[in-house]
Amino acid sequence: MNIQRYLAPFSNVDAEELLLAAGATVVTFVAIYAFLRLLRKRLCRHDAAGRSDRPMVQLMKETLNRTSMLAVLVISLLVGLKTLELTPLWEERLGHLWFVVLGLQLVLYLDRAATLGARRYFRNHAETPDSPTTVANTLMVWAMKTTVWVIFLLAALSNLGINVSALVASLGIGGIAVALAVQNVLGDLFASLSIAVDKPFEVGDAIAITNVSGTVEHVGLKTTRIRSDSGEQIVIGNAELLKNVVRNYKRMQNRRVQFSLRLNPSTPAALAARVPDALMAVINRQPDVRADRVHLKAVTQDALEFELVFYVLNSSYLNYMNAQQAVLLGALEVFDELGVDASAPTRRLQFEQGAANDMLQADRRQQARPH
Repeated sequence: MNIQRYLAPFSNVDAEELLLAAGATVVTFVAIYAFLRLLRKRLCRHDAAGRSDRPMVQLMKETLNRTSMLAVLVISLLVGLKTLELTPLWEERLGHLWFVVLGLQLVLYLDRAATLGARRYFRNHAETPDSPTTVANTLMVWAMKTTVWVIFLLAALSNLGINVSALVASLGIGGIAVALAVQNVLGDLFASLSIAVDKPFEVGDAIAITNVSGTVEHVGLKTTRIRSDSGEQIVIGNAELLKNVVRNYKRMQNRRVQFSLRLNPSTPAALAARVPDALMAVINRQPDVRADRVHLKAVTQDALEFELVFYVLNSSYLNYMNAQQAVLLGALEVFDELGVDASAPTRRLQFEQGAANDMLQADRRQQARPH
């Protein structure tokens, strides 16, 4: 009985009309298929002729690969059915189906074009062609795809006779309720958008925040994953991450090194005056290092304190440690050559037994005296 109900619109159609509709379906399918093949060949010729530098040609070629053969088949069937004389109800239904099929295929094209266009844009503006996908790319593609699919869904519902304005109003009220329920998630989402726009760091940067230092491996919509210096992976929410002070070591142009060396305070003044120049010469001998200053900073009863300041002319932590180690070893050699003592002065405490007994007896008499 159900089959008869669906076949009822075709009960008044004779065999000749059915053959005509079938022929129109086949011709339409072959024509669309041949047109797509011809268009692909023309686009491929542009690549073979060395014209692959045209972005629109490559975009069209890759977008055409998103053509749904099922949609082509349904369109061909609709063309064939258009040749038949059907009831007004079925004419209306076929009109809805036309809108849905053509709109769906168009959305598939736009979805593919949005992905390829955003990827090409960020690849052209990246520092290197092999740079990893950034969070800005992910957010932009997600926003464009969501917009395209939402517009298509609302248009399809409106074409089917559903009151879209009431649906949009109800979705707005529901969206407010959902936003209040997932405000932490939305906070991380907007924080990821802030990271994408402001770019305080990117994937591959060495950063340090409170109690965490390492290399950024991935910046997602909610969390950022950092490979710490000790080897483990640390996952931290984007909103929590931006609440802290972020130190980006990869963007350093050089490293400032400052430390102090102490000599025995009994070092003669004439000998101590030769130390700054000798230490400056040690710093100048190091490669990729720029000396700033060496001064006698303080003279105390404990030590003569010399302060050294120099710059390592790159951001590599390994080069920084190598330069500091070389300067320290050179300083030890300088101290040996000059004959200065870098050890702390020796102190001796001498107690006299008689004086200690007198003090003890005085304390006892003081305690025994009546108050």
